Amino acid sequence: MILRVARHTNDLKKIENFYVNILGFEILGGFQNHNNYDGIFIGKPDLDWHFEFTQSLTKANHIFDEDDIIVLYPKTFFEYDSILKKVADNNISIIPAINPYWNENGKMFQDPDGYRILISPLKAQN
Repeated sequence: MILRVARHTNDLKKIENFYVNILGFEILGGFQNHNNYDGIFIGKPDLDWHFEFTQSLTKANHIFDEDDIIVLYPKTFFEYDSILKKVADNNISIIPAINPYWNENGKMFQDPDGYRILISPLKAQN
């Protein structure tokens, strides 16, 4: 099975910058003006999943709560530390999680749309 997480955004460039330059994903493809949507596919070529972000004239209306989280497990502590350094270098605030487990096992921050992203060391993947 292949997984695509699709989400509409109001600022495709900010999302691209965040997921590529801060989280370390790659642009896998994209499209322009497909049924009035522009979009990009972001992920890693060797994975069976990726993100699709779209933008159109219709504004995104994000509805989520504080327990809606994208959890990412970097494969090495070097990758984990590298992501957290990029987060700090870009003045992105670390925020507390509602679930105490995540505060003990990672660092949470928000993407440009306000979605919560948690980076957790691979050892915490239980």
